[in-house]
Amino acid sequence: MAVHEHPNRRTGFHFPSLRRTRTAQASGGATTTSAAAVRSYAFASLRLLTGFVFLWAFLDKTFGFGYATPSGKGWIDGGSPTKGFLSGVAAGPMESTFHDWAGAGWADWLFMLGLLGVGLALVSGVALRLAAVAGTAMMALMWIAEWPPAKHLSDGSLSMSPNPFADYHLIYAVVLIALAAAGAGVTWGLGKAWAGLPFVSRNRWLL
Repeated sequence: MAVHEHPNRRTGFHFPSLRRTRTAQASGGATTTSAAAVRSYAFASLRLLTGFVFLWAFLDKTFGFGYATPSGKGWIDGGSPTKGFLSGVAAGPMESTFHDWAGAGWADWLFMLGLLGVGLALVSGVALRLAAVAGTAMMALMWIAEWPPAKHLSDGSLSMSPNPFADYHLIYAVVLIALAAAGAGVTWGLGKAWAGLPFVSRNRWLL
């Protein structure tokens, strides 16, 4: 039986094309880079929008733009940013405590400074960890004030709570924590410059 040799036929083990490998690696790297960029822009957008929520609340309560705060009843006009909300608390374990705090000067200042500080930190992209701690504390107190678990208010009427646990205060708190954990102040923010400051480098909790 004759054996025919085929010199052009390759048999056995052969190395993969280096060009194909490099192309695949480049494609994978580009995909990873693109996904990271999309993620950073998404977090930056979320950071700016959340910051505007806090800043707008501060500005409206300060100057009375006629939205949540009627014109002429802003903080600079002698109005109290906390009196209406805290005096209206009608359920929960801290109902009487919140009534005592309503309209107190120290409560007004702490609340407004909290709104301003968290808002500025988010918009600028600096001190996101501090903003997360302060903002989460504020949201926790406001959650307790509204007390979503209650089916009935203290006067016996229905609370009309849409959810016994999850509400927008908890969502804001989780968003603040996520932004700080993701280091979302670098994109469209001053986070990188802030992190490079000597006193911030020595005190990482200021990031």
